Amino acid sequence: MIGNPIPEARTAALVHQVLDEATAEAAPGAVAVGDRAGRWTYSELSEYSHAVDAWLESCGVGLGDRVLVQLPSTRELVALFYGTARRGAVLVPLNPGMKEYHLRSVLANAEPRLVIATDAAAAGIGGISPVPVLGFGELWPEVSALRNAAARASTAEVDPDDVAVLVYTSGSTAAPKGVICPHRQMVFASEAINRELGYRPDDVVFCRFPISWDYGLYKILLAALGRSELVLADGDSDLVLLKRIRESGATVVPIVPSLAAMICALAERDPAPESSKVRMFTNTGAALPKTTVDALRTAFPGAEVIRQFGQTECKRISVLPPEFEDSKPTSVGRPLPGTRVLILDEAGMELPIGETGEIVVEGPHVMPGYWRAPELTAKAFRTDPVSGQRRLHTGDFGSMDEDGFLYYEGRRDDMFKRKGVRMSTIEIEAAAMDIPGVQAAAVLPPSEDRDLAVCVVGDLPPHTVLRELSLRLEPAKVPGLCQTVDELPLTLHGKHDRRKLATLFEGTTP
Repeated sequence: MIGNPIPEARTAALVHQVLDEATAEAAPGAVAVGDRAGRWTYSELSEYSHAVDAWLESCGVGLGDRVLVQLPSTRELVALFYGTARRGAVLVPLNPGMKEYHLRSVLANAEPRLVIATDAAAAGIGGISPVPVLGFGELWPEVSALRNAAARASTAEVDPDDVAVLVYTSGSTAAPKGVICPHRQMVFASEAINRELGYRPDDVVFCRFPISWDYGLYKILLAALGRSELVLADGDSDLVLLKRIRESGATVVPIVPSLAAMICALAERDPAPESSKVRMFTNTGAALPKTTVDALRTAFPGAEVIRQFGQTECKRISVLPPEFEDSKPTSVGRPLPGTRVLILDEAGMELPIGETGEIVVEGPHVMPGYWRAPELTAKAFRTDPVSGQRRLHTGDFGSMDEDGFLYYEGRRDDMFKRKGVRMSTIEIEAAAMDIPGVQAAAVLPPSEDRDLAVCVVGDLPPHTVLRELSLRLEPAKVPGLCQTVDELPLTLHGKHDRRKLATLFEGTTP
C-alpha cells in the first residue's frame, strides 16, 4: 500500500467558498473566466453566483434539489455551478450532445426540480421532462437583473457532506450512472491536485473540455485555487485551437491524446514556438504516446507534459511530476497527497511490489457512490473490514514500483476510453439494439490498428446503423466502423466472440 501525507488543513470546505476566498485574495480586476463573448473578474463572477442563488430561491429550489443543466460551457454555466452550490442544491451538468435516448434515463434517475437548457433544446426536453424546463434566454435576463440589484438569497446552511454535483458517466450498464460528488470530496480532490500541479495567479488555463465532463468541471475549482484565469474553449472549431491558445496567452493546457495530436498537427503546419507562453500540458483520459510528448515539447519549448490518472469516482488517483517523465516514462504517477493506492488480488489481498492486480483507492476524495444505484455502489465502493476505510475498487489493473509510482495496465471488463471519453461496450450495444431493424449487436473497443467498431444482425446497411447511432449517442461514442452479419459468433460461455468479430475489420485503419 502506497500513500502520500495528508495535506495541510484547508479553510474552504465548500465549493463556493473556493470562489469566495479567490475573490477576496485576487488582485482587483483579476480575470476569473472568459469565453468567446467576454470575460468576468472574480468580483463579477462572485456577484453573478449570488444572483443565481437568489434566482434559484425565487424558483423554490432548496437544499438537495437537483438542477439539471444542458448548456454549452460558458461563463454563465460557471456562475450556475457556484450559485447552485450556494443554494445547497445539486448541479447536474449534461453534455449538450446527450441525446433523448440517454436523457430520459438521466431525468428519471436524477428527478430534478428544474431543468435549464438552450432555447433551441428546451422545447424538445419539455416533451420528455416531468418538471419545468427553462430556456437559457428566458432565465439569464432575470439573473442579470438580480445581479444589478445586488440581490442576495437567504443564507443556506450547506454542509461539506452535502452533494454539490452529480456527474453522469458511462458504466457497466446501458444507462449513464450518476457519481455523487459532495462538497468535501470535490474541494479535497481539487486542492490535492493543485498541490501537485501548482496553478498560479499569472496562469491562463485553456479548457477545451465541456463542464459536463469532470475534467472540465474541476478546471473551475483549480483555476480559482490558483487565482488563475480560465478560458472556456469547448465551442471553438478544431481548426482555430492553436490560434486561440496563442491569442489567449494560455500557460496551462489540459489535454487528452487526441487533442494533443491535433495541436501538434496544427503546430507543424503553422510553427511559431516563440509565440507560445504554455508552461504546462496536463494529460488524462488515456496514455499519451512518447512521440506526442516529444512533439509537444518541440512545438512549445520549455513546456512540461504531466501525466495524470483517475476516475470520476475519486476524481484523480495519481500525478506524475515532470521531473520523473524521463526516468519513469511508463508510469501514471504517484498517489495524490493524503490518499492511498493498493494493488489487490482477486481475494482482496495486497500484492507485492511489481505484481499486477486491481487498483484500489483510499482517501478523502473517494465519492460516496452512485445516485440511487445501491447495487452498483456496493460493487465499486467497499469498506475494509479491518481498517474501516472506504475504498474505491476501480476495475482498473496495474502495479506499483518500489518508489511508490503507479503503472496502469488497462481494464478487464467492458469499459474503455475513446477521444478522452469513458464509455462501455454495453451502452453502445444497447443503443444499437434500440434501432428498428437491428436484431443483435456487438461492439469492439478501439485497438492499435482498428477504430471503435460495431457488428449488427439485421438488414440495415452499415451507414444507416452509424447514422442512427449518431442520433442516440454523443459523437465520441459513435463507432467509426460497422459491419452487418447474419449472426454474431459466440464463445462456449455464450458471450460475443470478439476475436472472431475482429477479423471482419482486418485491414481497416484506426
